[in-house]
Amino acid sequence: MKVDGKDYRTIWLADDGWGVEIINQTKLPFVFETVWLENVDDAARAIKDMLVRGAPLIGATAAYGMALAMHTDASDTHMEAAYQQLYATRPTAVNLRWALDDMTSRLKPIAVTDRPAVAYARAAEICDDDVQICSSIGDHGFKLIKKLYEKRGTDAPVNILTHCNAGWLATVDWGTALAPIYKAHNAGIPVHVWVDETRPRNQGASLTAWELGRHGVPLTVIADNAGGHLMQEGRVDMCITGTDRTTASGDVCNKIGTYLKALAAFDNGVPFYVGLPSPTVDWTLDDGRDIPIEERDGDEVTKIQGKTATGEVVIVEIVPEGAHAGNPAFDVTPSRLVTGLITERGVCDASKAGLAKLFPELA
Repeated sequence: MKVDGKDYRTIWLADDGWGVEIINQTKLPFVFETVWLENVDDAARAIKDMLVRGAPLIGATAAYGMALAMHTDASDTHMEAAYQQLYATRPTAVNLRWALDDMTSRLKPIAVTDRPAVAYARAAEICDDDVQICSSIGDHGFKLIKKLYEKRGTDAPVNILTHCNAGWLATVDWGTALAPIYKAHNAGIPVHVWVDETRPRNQGASLTAWELGRHGVPLTVIADNAGGHLMQEGRVDMCITGTDRTTASGDVCNKIGTYLKALAAFDNGVPFYVGLPSPTVDWTLDDGRDIPIEERDGDEVTKIQGKTATGEVVIVEIVPEGAHAGNPAFDVTPSRLVTGLITERGVCDASKAGLAKLFPELA
């Protein structure tokens, strides 16, 4: 995607041929900053502190984290230590484990001297594959948006509600939930996006609004609790969210607040779709209640980042001194509330049979 006319991915190999560069998403939307990663410690910190976030991008960063580890020390001991360090950063997004398992399965059988080159090549391949997967998700989701538009028979925009950020900032490029929106917009179909602010980290208000706006997609930022009201008024045509882990039976784990939107959509007959890259499916789990839910620092709830009238970016307290805050980062939407899963191979029912039909080799 483009930032000020320049093509960017969210992660790329630095010009020196071994360092890795990322967009620091904690600075957005006020400052566009790139950060250079030079070792596995940097990669782990980038994931844990959410300089990078979104399940596919977490997986890509973990892959490059392993490559950086091999650049430093390609021994078995260091490889295992790097795996454990990276795996401990974010417990919910399954792409993290998938990428680490993929990398180590390829690195363990080969000579130590060959590991750095193989690691960098595979990390680059994972990134390229993610771009293609997300583009394909966009193609399949585009057909759903186009069908809604044509069924209405008017030039009024298709109103789409999304939650958190599942755009190109959450992946290597294109995004998952937002890829169909970009494809529709590029094809000339009028769309308008209701952007949930997504407390407590405001990924919707800060990231989704930023990237959609830069691409010229019409949007309106809303408070998290406004979605149900808009659905009751008939002002939402469909919902599309991303996912950090989906079970083999179609239960969807996504940013906290997704479950409430799915309930509201179900109650109001609004289609609720999930953009789903296949590496985000955890084929070892059937019940979403078994997914580990990350509990993050309460400071994310009690403090908020903003820009003052003078242009200074500051962090301020928003609760009484001493108030305790809980911060579960994700919730689980049962498959019965999901209209369909938009994957790189097509749209399927949120069910074991639906996923198995598209991915028989994995089910």
